[in-house]
Amino acid sequence: MPDTDVPVYIDTTKASIARVYDAFLNGKDNYEIDREVLRRVQQVAPEAQTLAFDNRNFLIRATRFIASQTGITQYLDCGSGLPTAENTHQVAQRIQPEARVVYVDNDPVVLAHGRALLEENDQTHFSAANIFHPKEILEDPVVRKHIDFSEPIAFFQLGTLHHYDGEISPQEIMREYIDALPSGSYVALSHFLDPQTEEHSDLARRMEDTFLHSPMGTGRFRTRDEIEGMMAGLELVDPGLSLCADWWPDGPRITPLPPVSYCIAGAVGRKP
Repeated sequence: MPDTDVPVYIDTTKASIARVYDAFLNGKDNYEIDREVLRRVQQVAPEAQTLAFDNRNFLIRATRFIASQTGITQYLDCGSGLPTAENTHQVAQRIQPEARVVYVDNDPVVLAHGRALLEENDQTHFSAANIFHPKEILEDPVVRKHIDFSEPIAFFQLGTLHHYDGEISPQEIMREYIDALPSGSYVALSHFLDPQTEEHSDLARRMEDTFLHSPMGTGRFRTRDEIEGMMAGLELVDPGLSLCADWWPDGPRITPLPPVSYCIAGAVGRKP
């Protein structure tokens, strides 16, 4: 997006999580301040964009799994970010045409794109609630209108909670969401990982330091135990919490994973 075409309500002196993610994915809906975050992270991890691509590919595979094998037709996607190739509704509706998706994001650029999505797909809906405030989401009129909490739900927090660093723990946030989901629901979560290995932990911490001191100011790399704690009470689908790149890949791996792929993990779990 050319910086001259800036809507009046967007502050381009501050990096946006959604726009930085878009820059990592080689998108066009970002500004110079967002690209600066990418450049800084690339200085410590030249293949840093792989974090975003691993996360996006995990979203696609998790959605495909849920749509094809669980019978669930309603999705609540928190922190949906900017539209790119293969969004949740496209993957799900290709398999389950009746699937409906409520995206939740409060970034102004995302909201503008969300309105465009509404025009093209009447089973896709958008809420501007705050994903880190579960009560706000669970009581949101758009969510309540289009998501039936008496039937199983696919609930996504993908690449979101590593941008949260508030007083309430991310484990508590997820517990509140999971408690509200009906039995038979599925939860998909991905998060920056500190693998706690001599080979890759230093890279994770250097990327974290760069994210935290960048114009974006967020990006926590948490341990396996911390991330598994966000899925408490769920029956994790095999292989459990794994590297995003290793969660049911589309084919055999014939090249080694880059180091940054060891620094983002994901899991899908079912609520009993």
